[in-house]
Amino acid sequence: MAMASTTCGSMLGMEVKPLTKGRLMHQTLPPGTIFGHPKGLFLLFALEMWERFSYYGMRALLVLTLVAVSDGANPGFSMGQGDALRLYGTYTALAWFTPVIGGWLADNFTGQRRAVLIGAFIMAIGQFILAFSIPGDLPLFYVGLGVLVLGNGFFKANISAMVGMLYGEGDARRDGAFTIFYMGINIGAFLAPFVCSTLGEDPAYGWRYGYLAAGIGMLLSAVVQGLWARSLLGGLGVKPSRARGAGGEKLSVPRLTRIELDRLRVVFMLFVFCVLFWAAFEQQGGLMNLYTNDKTDRFIGGFEVPSGWFQSANPFFIVTLGPIFAALWSRLGRRRRNPASPVKMIFGLILTALGFLLMVGSTYDHGSAGKANMSWVLLAYLLHTMGELCISPVGLSMTTKLAPARLASVIMGVWFLNNFAGNYLSGLIGGMTDSLSDGTIFAGIAGALLLFAVLLWGVSGLLISWMHGAENSVEEGV
Repeated sequence: MAMASTTCGSMLGMEVKPLTKGRLMHQTLPPGTIFGHPKGLFLLFALEMWERFSYYGMRALLVLTLVAVSDGANPGFSMGQGDALRLYGTYTALAWFTPVIGGWLADNFTGQRRAVLIGAFIMAIGQFILAFSIPGDLPLFYVGLGVLVLGNGFFKANISAMVGMLYGEGDARRDGAFTIFYMGINIGAFLAPFVCSTLGEDPAYGWRYGYLAAGIGMLLSAVVQGLWARSLLGGLGVKPSRARGAGGEKLSVPRLTRIELDRLRVVFMLFVFCVLFWAAFEQQGGLMNLYTNDKTDRFIGGFEVPSGWFQSANPFFIVTLGPIFAALWSRLGRRRRNPASPVKMIFGLILTALGFLLMVGSTYDHGSAGKANMSWVLLAYLLHTMGELCISPVGLSMTTKLAPARLASVIMGVWFLNNFAGNYLSGLIGGMTDSLSDGTIFAGIAGALLLFAVLLWGVSGLLISWMHGAENSVEEGV
């Protein structure tokens, strides 16, 4: 390995490890590991867990709150189903648009750590605004959604970029680390509906208390960072990565090399395929949420399972299957047989398509029996989860491998724009229920996913060559 230059050291204002192939490796961290990974990974795991508790708790309630009648036992906003799904799509899309701005601000001004803390406090405020807009104050509800979008911009890209900063180029642990991090996301997502939906869907409490619980979860993320970030992360993410040197002088930004440009081409091309995945996957919080509420038999004996609890199925499967996938990628990496990221994503598209084919079967069950058996929905969530594990954490890890270190957060923000486009498209697809049947929509999604899997297979060789060995494993720390 070549030795790190003093320029790179001054750029970050802290001690750095050597450079590998021109990319900045992980900065000096407090000593010690857990399960072979830096301790800081598990702090970031906890921060993201509480943030996702907040997000998914709110998401499980959003469309149900909007369509609930304003004069019912648990009053909402009396919005039509199509309008509610379009609003859901617009909100979730914007929540994934602002991270590119937050990433740029962190790279140039605030540093990742401060941006994450700012975002946590802003999102807590947004959840509390939603709570106090109920019942009946729709304009204030919109304000709350806007504040959440702003806070997510500071938080989302920067915490993911910090996970990547824990590892050097070629470190075979990185894919496994992002899968572990992804488990943190989904532990929060699993717990959230049991708390937020249980409170929000119960007329004895009402929607307001569900959003209050989500806001408290967001505050816990900020508290956890304040207590343990310094001892577990050291100086990681404290200073902007490219705006200023140790003496405060403005640094020039080197032009992108040919290899860096090729690697960014991979990010942008895979972006297109992931847009369709997220457009399909986010039907869980929209169309599939309403389908479960209205057309699925949710009784177990004499107990009717709250609709929002089904939102815990996906994170439950993530937490259950995540360690298996993490171990699989790490083991294959040590043997130098780990599939390239584009290949993993092909598998993900196919698995997600199979899940929607099950939902087509569910509509036939609903048509013949009056209510569909809940096993259809649960099995679809299982396949969607397996697809997600082949796409989402893999995409996060891949982006940190391919992005130039000086642009780490902003490129992560750009990667999250595929969630922005996918969520917006998800809302448009869900809104088609005004004119198309559920079965037609589910079948169309499955067909599109399979088509995109074939197209990605056709270009995968080119994409792998453009990576210039960025995913080749180095047995460091393994």
